[in-house]
Amino acid sequence: MSSKYKSIETKLIKAGEIEPKILGAVSLPVFQSSTFVYGGEDNYHDVRYIRLNNTPNHHVLHEKLAAIENAEAAIVAASGMAAISTTLLTFLEKGDHLLVQDTLYGGTHDFITKDLPALGISYDFIDPANPQQWAKKLKPDTKVIYVESISNPLMQVGDLKAAAKFAKEHNLISMIDNTFPSPVNFRPIEHGYDLSLHSCTKYLNGHTDIVAGAAIGKAELVEKIRKKLNHFGGTLDPHACFLLHRGMKTLSVRIKYQNESALKIAKFFEQQSGVIKVNYPGLESSPSHKRAKELFSGYSGMISIEIEGGKEASEKFISLLAIPICAPSLGGVETLITLPSTTSHAGMDPEERRKIGISDGLIRISIGIEDTEDLIADFKQALSKL
Repeated sequence: MSSKYKSIETKLIKAGEIEPKILGAVSLPVFQSSTFVYGGEDNYHDVRYIRLNNTPNHHVLHEKLAAIENAEAAIVAASGMAAISTTLLTFLEKGDHLLVQDTLYGGTHDFITKDLPALGISYDFIDPANPQQWAKKLKPDTKVIYVESISNPLMQVGDLKAAAKFAKEHNLISMIDNTFPSPVNFRPIEHGYDLSLHSCTKYLNGHTDIVAGAAIGKAELVEKIRKKLNHFGGTLDPHACFLLHRGMKTLSVRIKYQNESALKIAKFFEQQSGVIKVNYPGLESSPSHKRAKELFSGYSGMISIEIEGGKEASEKFISLLAIPICAPSLGGVETLITLPSTTSHAGMDPEERRKIGISDGLIRISIGIEDTEDLIADFKQALSKL
């Protein structure tokens, strides 16, 4: 981890950069080479080879990601799910058990509920806001506790401090998906978490043109993930590394604008008679607001709402919008809107989805960097036509 720079804004630009500049190039070139000259390495994982995640493009990203979360080390992967699945499988094996937040990104939920049991790994869901109940679900073979800093898609913020403390008290590895706040708003390692996971596809890259993931945290743990990832082959291509590296440099300015814009838009939705629920931790009405205010520098650009008329009305509302793009994913410069029931959480059993509060008509909105007032006017005209 680089401690040379104090502010995240400077770290995003300077941390990890190769000096002196390669042939004077201000932008790091793409090292599009699968193979590098053997340098006498005696460890398989240190041999210079693209699948082993150790090209110059990888190294710079690893340094920069670790620096912006004030962590010891980081590793990038081919997608957010590659990072999540590899990290879980690094520290869980047949006979092990994990505690996991009950509202999760759909891909994570499916991996934990469908793939892990097939490998002999069991799990129990926990309410992240109710730490008094967690100990009841502990087992002698519990190894991991897994939470999301802001849950997808209900924007809940659990008792994140309690989760890190609980892990230490019970000798568990604490993992947190920090995709929604980004390191600009929240840095889990500073609050005692062992590992912070990201879908870099989202805010870290910010331009909707790659998929990537990352695991950030203690060097000893990241090294174990690296070796597992090397065997699984979930390597991020150097050109994708280059795009992620470029996208990260504007992370802070993007996030700060999206924080501000999303809060104004959430307050707008809260005042509309046809909107029956607004999920955004920046709102004082949110059950998560007190915890989010204590922990976060900002509340991200993610909002979810429910409107009168259910799924049919939600689909009509989306079709009436001119600025937001109806598409899955999030965190880019453009505003994206979707129904989680048909995209990010489509793999979940409908009854199970509704049980945890994800209705068929729930609308998830990722606020981009368009003008806030233009977005509000667009949302207003669409609501007026329902």
